[in-house]
Amino acid sequence: MKEFWNFILQKVNVDKRLLLTYCLVYFTWGMGMDWFGEQVQIAKFTYWWQVITCYILFMVPISLILRGLPFHMQYAYGLVAMGLLEFSGYALQTSYAYPDNILDQLFNIRNFSLGMALFFALYFPLGNWLVVKIYAALFGRKQ
Repeated sequence: MKEFWNFILQKVNVDKRLLLTYCLVYFTWGMGMDWFGEQVQIAKFTYWWQVITCYILFMVPISLILRGLPFHMQYAYGLVAMGLLEFSGYALQTSYAYPDNILDQLFNIRNFSLGMALFFALYFPLGNWLVVKIYAALFGRKQ
């Protein structure tokens, strides 16, 4: 168990500029997706600050842990993480799914959370790719 925690601490112990880049990218992404979900009436957070808890406090550490893995592994591990997040968000009613939204119409209401988890699991490999590109452009090196 000690090796596991050492591994986790090693993966999240990164340059402060890299961490800031992750936080800014994911916060912007989260606010944009919450706005979009509300505008097209798919789903939204109950409170705006949930973007911080979900995207920064949950997704950034997971992204840091998964970085460097192949795309398919980041997606697979991300799917587990997002499945738990989506399930808990709707179970605790901290996320709101609009009734009869476009995803319900396309995939059925029983598949809504699964569809959301399948979509949002892409954030981990895509987010890691995007942050590496932005970080390299800003600071002239790959992390």
